[in-house]
Amino acid sequence: MKFDTVVLGAGIVGVSIAVHLQKRGRAVALVDRKLPGNETSFGNAGLIQREGVYPYAFPRNILKLLQYARNESLDVRYHADAMLKVAPFLWQYWRNSHPVKHAAIARSYSTLIEHCVNEHRALAAEAGASELIRPTGWIKVFRTAAKQDAETKTVEQWQREFGVTFEALDPARLRQVEPDLDTSLLGGLRFTASDSVSDPNALVTAYAKYFERLGGRFLIGDADTLRDGWQVDTDEGTIEAASTVIALGPWSARATERLGYRLPLAVKRGYHMHYAPEAQARLNHPVLDIENAYLLAPMARGIRLTTGAEIARVDAPKTPAQLTAVEPIARKLFPLGARLDDEPWMGRRPCTIDMMPIIGPARQHENLWFAFGHAHHGLTLGPITGRLVAEMMTGEPVTVDMHPFRVERF
Repeated sequence: MKFDTVVLGAGIVGVSIAVHLQKRGRAVALVDRKLPGNETSFGNAGLIQREGVYPYAFPRNILKLLQYARNESLDVRYHADAMLKVAPFLWQYWRNSHPVKHAAIARSYSTLIEHCVNEHRALAAEAGASELIRPTGWIKVFRTAAKQDAETKTVEQWQREFGVTFEALDPARLRQVEPDLDTSLLGGLRFTASDSVSDPNALVTAYAKYFERLGGRFLIGDADTLRDGWQVDTDEGTIEAASTVIALGPWSARATERLGYRLPLAVKRGYHMHYAPEAQARLNHPVLDIENAYLLAPMARGIRLTTGAEIARVDAPKTPAQLTAVEPIARKLFPLGARLDDEPWMGRRPCTIDMMPIIGPARQHENLWFAFGHAHHGLTLGPITGRLVAEMMTGEPVTVDMHPFRVERF
């Protein structure tokens, strides 16, 4: 079987690339070891973060770093056996988190973020999945005045620099929009231009089915078999394409290393669990308890509790200690009932040292393209990444200046 392009990876990024290429008349094969949307794209918080102009930086406060070293923090945990390998990555990540460098990164990163909501809404409408996207924003809540003041000041800066819109919620207004939250909260910030998704897996699945309606082929296959040609082994036989896109998320490093690339990539793992709400309690928005490093999101299956980051080997066994630690706190924030999942779900976020994805052509191979490293914003940036890759591959004018995201920066 021959195609114009094979896209490796059927998460939100790979599926979006496949859709946009197929729309432009390319014959595309989308290949993954699982059905679309069943790895990293399955278990995120469901946020499409128009406010996310500053990618998540590594804290530089010495007290915070000492807290991390004790490995008891709610927002970051680590496996000791992974630290030697990941230490060079963390050092560069920490350096790029300096406020001056971080601000420069945000100026580039924001050019992607500004398109995230419109691109998702357009793709969802084409795929017949608009009902999965909620245009209601999401809320960050506060327990202390110091944290509230600091976060409000930061968001006001985002508003001046990048046009981020928000609503400051005093206790009365917070109770009005979320009556079942803990009444001791001091207030919140609602990001009004951001969207959320009621079922991320269903959304990616809908995009993949749209891709197939356009004439694309999804195949179960093994990205590790990629070889020059470009050939890949699948359950339906070997396929061959004139070009290849690697969009394997946290497994992109394995694929690129086999081709001779040594890129500064690492993985942040995270966990989630679903709960039934108690009695008639209702959660209307995703809510981030920023001081305790977890998020509650209303999902089709129930209330999803998501955790912070875990630094570990990509395939190390699950250690959901953060979930265990934050669950009692979350139960006080909102009346959670019984667990609905047999065990915690675990996902992996693919990260780069400068917090920005790698999008564009490879430097050592013709007709090889990269699209990975989206970290916490894979769902957010999937559709705009798909458009940009398709524009570059077909020679169209490109919506965003792609120079900051080129692989050559490393």
